[in-house]
Amino acid sequence: MLEFFTWIDSSALATVAKAYGGVFVVVQMFHLLALALLGGCVLAADLRLLGVLMTTVPSETVARETDRWFNLALLVIVLSGIFMTGAVAMKLYYNEMFWAKMTALAVGVLFVYAVRRPLLRSAAHEDLRPAALRCVALASLATWFTVAACGRWIGFS
Repeated sequence: MLEFFTWIDSSALATVAKAYGGVFVVVQMFHLLALALLGGCVLAADLRLLGVLMTTVPSETVARETDRWFNLALLVIVLSGIFMTGAVAMKLYYNEMFWAKMTALAVGVLFVYAVRRPLLRSAAHEDLRPAALRCVALASLATWFTVAACGRWIGFS
């Protein structure tokens, strides 16, 4: 991985990220907006599965509608994150919280696409065990909270 980070640190992408602070700030703004969108999708869908929010709306509807926006937010987060990494690639390589965030992000993405969505699309939600829905929602909230907390902590470490 060190070779990859060394390469990205000297790439044209990194040169732009380092030389043009205004560009970096605009990309960071999109990154933060996408984080807010992703977090909102996770909260809305998972709190609905827990029966806390939007209880008059079928949970299938909430999950389906938030999935679309989640996909868009994740795409923007990944693309903007790659750009922002170029500006401080070597610093991030040696930052333990960055690796914790990347690990949590990988777990979160795998959880969403390999567990959560297949389960929620396999049957009507009222046909699934309520405990299973609660477990999925709590695991999702915990995972994405970990991603957010680790990401926020990068600046302090």
